Amino acid sequence: MPDIRKHRGAHPTDRKLFAEDQLPKLRAAVGELSWLLTRDYAMKGALKLVGDKFALTDRQGLPVSRAACSDQSKTHRASTRVAIDDLKGQFIVIDGFNLLITIEAALSGGVLMLGRDRCVRDLSSVHGSYRSVDETDRAIELIGATLDELGVGSVSWILDKPISNSGRLAQRLRSVAAEHEWNWSVDVAFNPDAEIAAASALAISSDGPAMDGFITTQ
Repeated sequence: MPDIRKHRGAHPTDRKLFAEDQLPKLRAAVGELSWLLTRDYAMKGALKLVGDKFALTDRQGLPVSRAACSDQSKTHRASTRVAIDDLKGQFIVIDGFNLLITIEAALSGGVLMLGRDRCVRDLSSVHGSYRSVDETDRAIELIGATLDELGVGSVSWILDKPISNSGRLAQRLRSVAAEHEWNWSVDVAFNPDAEIAAASALAISSDGPAMDGFITTQ
């Protein structure tokens, strides 16, 4: 079935699944999953153990898995994070889909979570195909205006080439940058994490495994 969504907002069940009375259970699940990850349990098996214990739905298990991290990762990510004010004049590389989809979800009223590593994440997934939504252009404009206000030196967006419509989004990003005279470059790559790590730049991303390999902004 084709993706015909016009927004990246909340699922109809989210109001119930993430209601105030569910939060203690979800936080406890994040804590226990993080404990297991710290002891080198694999995510898949550890999440099943925790999900069964707390009777989590698949929809609830997703944010738990994204909010949890090992003590080792938490420490590493904190040590490589830089203050947002330190972006002035810097070369910035952006994990494109990672950042854009989170902003789209926020503008659409989707569920956002603050992870154990202090990163904000959404519940969306592109599943190999990206489709723009009504909030896409506004999200790009907000990101650009914020980076411009922070005085960044130049920006390199990296998009996942295997995801369909990445080329179309790249063209849109270039067009918006040209309209505002923002110093942006936009590339598509088969392995964005490797490209970002090789860029020797400050990176904007909330992708857990990727963050364990390069500097991120808070």
